[in-house]
Amino acid sequence: MRPVTCKVCGEKFVKQRIGQKTCSVKCAIEYARKDTEKKAKAAARLDRKVTKEKLKTRQDWIREAQTVCNAYIRLRDADLPCISCGRHHQGQYHAGHYRTTKAAPELRFHEFNIAKQCQPCNNHLSGNVTEYRINLVKKIGIKNVEWLEGPHQPQKYTIDDLQEIIIYYREQIKYLKESHGLECC
Repeated sequence: MRPVTCKVCGEKFVKQRIGQKTCSVKCAIEYARKDTEKKAKAAARLDRKVTKEKLKTRQDWIREAQTVCNAYIRLRDADLPCISCGRHHQGQYHAGHYRTTKAAPELRFHEFNIAKQCQPCNNHLSGNVTEYRINLVKKIGIKNVEWLEGPHQPQKYTIDDLQEIIIYYREQIKYLKESHGLECC
């Protein structure tokens, strides 16, 4: 057998048994101590994460879901110009809502209602809604735009709903990244 490197001290040694990772009993004890510490830290991180999740408010979940949804929209529309002005530029892009989240909270996560929009159109021109509508009709059709503009059943998202939305959009992002050959997650 050829020599391998000890996981603790870095010395070369020849294994005496299958699965041997260290050169001596002293190194094996140190390896086991480090492994136990590593597992304890991982468990503590998991406990902190679970506790943090429990302390999240509904508004925190909405914010997280919106962030993931917006990331998906920007990735989905990456090759498209701004929905409002039709320009490609070097500036920042947002996921702009046709119907605002205040005016139509039930459409907050609906993909027809959100498109890639440049920062000037979204922030400085209040969404540049007139141009947004013209280009949205070209993108999804007049019937879908009229449906967006019509009345909708009010929706109050529960925490479970929001968690499902987060999972859905994370899966969509992963799929888009894999299909475009981008580094995932």
